[in-house]
Amino acid sequence: MPENGVLATKPANLTYKEAAAIPFGGTTALSFLRKGKIQHGQRVLIYGASGAVGTSAVQLAKHFGAEVTAVCSTRNLDMMKSLGADKVVDYTKEDFSQVGDCYDIILDTVGKSPFSTCVKSLKSDGYYVRVVYMTLSAIFRGLWVSMTTTKKVIGGGISETAEDLIFLKKLIEGWTTEAGY
Repeated sequence: MPENGVLATKPANLTYKEAAAIPFGGTTALSFLRKGKIQHGQRVLIYGASGAVGTSAVQLAKHFGAEVTAVCSTRNLDMMKSLGADKVVDYTKEDFSQVGDCYDIILDTVGKSPFSTCVKSLKSDGYYVRVVYMTLSAIFRGLWVSMTTTKKVIGGGISETAEDLIFLKKLIEGWTTEAGY
């Protein structure tokens, strides 16, 4: 790793094995929640909530003061509740869009949420944020939605920083911050 690489010391309260998930899941979730302009009081749906990015996203969204709906399979419902999700949806048994809720941010961590359904489930100024690679069709559909409505469809990569890792370390160790995140 280069001397100026994205590095931070391991959180004191985690094992090396536990800390290994933070650089990928934590920084990816943080980056994409920021792209969605996460704010206190928002309603956030996380599709694919039980993976590395999803579990981090659930906890970060709660930290930022959002009401979180986690979409996952049956076997992960209890884990989502234990991580702080306000609502859980078992995608094998129900369609989150049929509940009638609208969200400020829909964060798809696995690339399996239905595009049209997600856009319809957004508030008028909401963000549909896709973590995974977007097909050319999804890119054009996203551009069209973003240009013709007040809703935004966002994808792309992340830019990891040492500051992000330090922020996550402080959260994990139980510190609070006024960093504006």
